[in-house]
Order: sequence, then C-alpha cells, then structure tokens
Amino acid sequence: MKFTQYFNLRKPPQMQPIPNANQVRNNAGGFVWRVDEWTRLDRFLMLGSEGGSYYVLERTLTIDNAQAVARAIQLDGARVVKRIVEISEAGRAPKNDPALFALAMCAGQGDAPTRKCALEVLPQVARIGTHLFHWIEYVQAMRGWGRGLRSAIAQWYNTRDAHDLAYQAIKYQQRDGWAHRDALRLAHPKPASDQHRAIFYWMTRGWESVGAEPHPDQALRLIWAFERAKTAEQSELLRLIADHNLPREAIPTTALNERAVWDALLVKMPLEAMIRNLGTMSKVGLLTPGSDATRTVVKRLREQERITRARVHPIKILAALITYSQGHGARGSGEWQVVPQIVDALDDAFYLAFGNVTPTGQRIALALDVTASMAWGLIAGVPGLSPRVGSAAMSLITAAVEHAPIFLAFTNELMQLNISPRQRLDDVVKAITNLDFGATDCAQPMRWASQHQVAVDAFIVYTDSETWAGDVHPARALADYRKRMNLPAKLIVVGMVANQFSIADPNDVRMLDVVGFDTATPDVIAQFIAG
Repeated sequence: MKFTQYFNLRKPPQMQPIPNANQVRNNAGGFVWRVDEWTRLDRFLMLGSEGGSYYVLERTLTIDNAQAVARAIQLDGARVVKRIVEISEAGRAPKNDPALFALAMCAGQGDAPTRKCALEVLPQVARIGTHLFHWIEYVQAMRGWGRGLRSAIAQWYNTRDAHDLAYQAIKYQQRDGWAHRDALRLAHPKPASDQHRAIFYWMTRGWESVGAEPHPDQALRLIWAFERAKTAEQSELLRLIADHNLPREAIPTTALNERAVWDALLVKMPLEAMIRNLGTMSKVGLLTPGSDATRTVVKRLREQERITRARVHPIKILAALITYSQGHGARGSGEWQVVPQIVDALDDAFYLAFGNVTPTGQRIALALDVTASMAWGLIAGVPGLSPRVGSAAMSLITAAVEHAPIFLAFTNELMQLNISPRQRLDDVVKAITNLDFGATDCAQPMRWASQHQVAVDAFIVYTDSETWAGDVHPARALADYRKRMNLPAKLIVVGMVANQFSIADPNDVRMLDVVGFDTATPDVIAQFIAG
C-alpha cells in the first residue's frame, strides 16, 4: 500500500489539509481556504442561492448565506448597507433580490444606526415597485411594522415626482401578493402634493368613471390613458400607446397578440423590456429577417451608451440569447422563427454590458472547472445557466481582449478547448455543456502547464472550489510551477457559487478571489494581472 497517497506532510493530497495553513473541509471533503465574510457577502449579492448547488440544497445554501450576512452586519452594519447600495445602484448583480433581502436583514437585524441607515437608502436599492414589494415581503420576516418602517415606505412614494409615481403604479402593479394599495394602507403616507393625493386615492380606491377627454393634469393623464386602454378599440389603443408611452403591462392581455400593438410599444420600449420580449415579438411576426423592427432592435443592442444607461446586466442578455436562439420559451411553450441578426446582436450586447476591459498583453490560461458540481444549480435563478455554462461565458470576456489565451477544461483530468474568442457565445455554451463529467482537481491547470512547460503569467480558474480528487493542492501546484518555470505566475479564482470556499491562499499576494458575473470582475482581473 502507498501510505503517502493518503498522508504526506510535505505534499499532502487535497483530502488532507496543508500543515499550518488554516484550511477547512469543503462540501466534497477536500481542504481549501474559507473566504471572509465580505467576500461571502459579495458572492451572495452577485450569485444568490437559487437552485442550491451540487452538494448543498437551496434551503441550506440560503440559510448558510443569510447567516454569513448576519455575521457581516454584526461586524459592521454600515459597511454592509454601503456595499449593498454600491452593487445594486451600479447594476453589478444579475438580480436585485439578494440585495433587497440583505437590506431587509439590515433593517430588521442590525443595531439602531444600521436599521436607520438601511431604511434611509431604501429608494436607492428598491428602485421600482416590484423591488418595493419584494423588500416588504422580506422585511416582514425580520421585524414588525414600526414607525421607522412605515416612514421609509411613505418616503418611497412621496420622494418620487408625480409622473414617475403614476408610471410605477401602472407598470409594477403587484408582486408577492402585495399591491400598492396594501403598502399605502399600512404606511399611511401624508401626500407630498395634490397630485400625490390623487394618485394615492386611485391606487387605493380606483376611479368611478373615465371620460373620453384626457385628464388635464399631466401626471394623472397617464392613469387616465391606462384606464382608457382597458376598453379601447385597437386604433384608439395605438394612439394611447404613442401619445402617453404606455408600457406593456398597461395593455389588455388580448391585445398583446397583435403585431401592430407590439410595433407601437417598440418605439419607446425600455431596453431591458425589449430584450425580455424578443421571443414574443418574433412570435407575432414583428421581428422578421430584414424588417424595420429587426433593424431597430439590432441597432439598440449594439449601442454601448444605451446598454450602460439602462444598466442591463450581462446575465439577462445571456439568458435572452440562450432562450431566443432555441426558438421557444424556457418551458417549451411559445415557438418563433429565430432571426440570425438578432442572435448576433445579442452576442455583441453581452460583451458591451461588461463595459471596457483593458487588455494586459500577458500570457493567460483560462481554466474552466467542468465537473458535475459545476453543472448543478443556477446562477441568479436563470434556467439553463449553471455555473459551468456561466464560467464559459465569463471566460470569453477576458478572451475577447487578450491575445491568444489558452482555454482549458478540467475535472480530475485536463483537456485543451478549441475555443476562439470570435466564436458566438451560444456555440461556446453548447460545447461546454456536452463535455464529460469527472471528479474535481483544481490543481490540474498548473500541473498541465508545468508538465508541458507552457509559460503562463496568470491562471484564471472558474470554479466552485469543491476540489478534492488531486494528490497535490492547487496552491502547492502553483508554487511548484513557479519554481520550475522561474515565473511569478498569478492565480485568479473566479467563484461561481455563493459558498464559503476558495482554492486561493489568502497569504499569497499573487492570488486573488473575485466573484463570477460581477460586471466589475473582468476589469479587476485585468488590473490585477497588469500589476
């Protein structure tokens, strides 16, 4: 028997901790490092816990992350609130729900200054009606309806100008069993103006009758148009959409099967809503090869300023790309003819959503963990977007700006991937999805480069850090590589699951932990590699 395979103080296997390295056991049984509470907070805010992971059920992962957020609040509640606002306002996270949940925890579980701070920044994090309803549902699980909570919700309504408030009431009517009527009746806000008073009245009691002439007040005219649209013939409905910029949510369901209605909506449709409804607009025949509507959509998807201003997260574009290119909805319902120009434009928009990433000119190896654990769970709750698929998408951002990066896929073995940065995103996703599974050994990229004497300035490993199968730790494999090649190679670990583990040694200044699908990640990686 080879005893040192299981116990070796100089070069321990991954199922044994490195002596005096303060490692912890991960969910797969291997030993890694625990990230601090602030990295855990970032991972939760970016990646959420929907779908759980291969080793941890959704319920357990959510509780685990909530407890980590609670510990961060105890350490420095004001810092937690500040971080929530930073990430939410900048649109760096795919979904706002984790930020709303964490803010609800601050408002319910923090000390008095933290609770006060959390309630004050509510409008900055809950920017639309749906956000508000989510937050109310979350905060009710943390605390009762005291004066501070009522005041915060009242402020959410009163600090908006009347026209925006009317738009919020029409576009975001209800969610999670909550409607504006419910929130207003619990918060009892004193109206900030006569316009607010009229809108509050309509939200809670409605209007008894709607005349044929538009309301004389500009803000209330939008509500008039909404009420009028409920019974309007198509010709009048098209005029209401054009004259009053009615959103899709204000249109009767039966009218949403008409091409002319979608044509009218597209004129001023917000970018995110446009991306979300590409399948529907193709299904009704509005988006066809070479049509004016298609040219409009393609033009908007390729405008950097428009994407930045709308804060459309890359994951939402990636989800649209995956769904739209399939020609049917996520559950197989609703089929449409795929327009190739739109697929190409979505591919371009994905890269634009990350902003400008500076090339480093360094020799880079992009190493994707393609093991079974990476194929389980969802990133931000997006159907079909596993950490495995997400890692392929993330790696292409760096690959698109760097010269000839090496693509590697590893389990307990390693293979080079024949991927070009010029390949379309959905093709790369398909290639990654079809790879065979295996056990997890995150040391494989460094061992391969050492064995083949490949010069690498930086290894970028996309993983959940549930490594266990190797006979040498990734950090030791990197140290061996540096020594053999006489190179100060760096290691960037891109966390693709909101767990507490990392293969990056926190005491090594040439190692870095970042969070997958944070829109700031590619540029942070580039800056770190460049020194």
